[in-house]
Amino acid sequence: MQAVILAGGKGTRLRPFTTTLPKPLVPLGDYPIIDVLLRQLARQGFGDVVISTGHLAELVEAYCGDGRKWKLRIRYAREERPLSTAGCLRTIRGLKPHFLVVNGDILTDMSFAKLYRRHLKHKGWATLGVIARESKVDYGVVELGPRSTLAKYIEKPRLPYLVSMGVNVFDRRAVKLIDKDEAIGIPDFVLRLKARRKKIFCHRSESQWLDIGRPEDYETAQDLFERDPKRFLHAQP
Repeated sequence: MQAVILAGGKGTRLRPFTTTLPKPLVPLGDYPIIDVLLRQLARQGFGDVVISTGHLAELVEAYCGDGRKWKLRIRYAREERPLSTAGCLRTIRGLKPHFLVVNGDILTDMSFAKLYRRHLKHKGWATLGVIARESKVDYGVVELGPRSTLAKYIEKPRLPYLVSMGVNVFDRRAVKLIDKDEAIGIPDFVLRLKARRKKIFCHRSESQWLDIGRPEDYETAQDLFERDPKRFLHAQP
């Protein structure tokens, strides 16, 4: 199985931690974030890994090398200019018919292999990893009925929704819908596939997951990882 790790962003929301380090090299305990991901991918059967680099690319490439430390084959697709999270896929040679794409700044114990197998079963153009979240509304929410009558009054409700985990599997055919040198993010790329009536599926995960995008998220991830590092370092396929 093949995986692409997106490691080219500047990580501006995570400053000052990313002033001198690319976000994938910010540590969790004794391990950079990308090290945790590589260990998980190797354990789950992903032998071929492409790392898309951009900002401070040389540091990521120096740390990860050719991948033999993790018994992986690692190669790089360095962006000459920012192409966002989907545009970089157009530059990668040797993509397999189906490949995993994972953000290089997440902490999760999800089964990437299970998501990959689910994608193959659906036979769609893309399968998105999604997870449940909820937001608390700090006000009493009012719903109106006919002629401004009160239909519902809900005090400080919690609203459930699903969010993208930044872990997806794509069919190689989808990449042809990205123009050469086009800067496009995965959300717009997925919407383009949908607009062209390509089958897109979602895989709901019950795993632990954090997007390490802001300093407060990073602190939460640090605490979570340090409490139970084996949960993430030995995530099962």
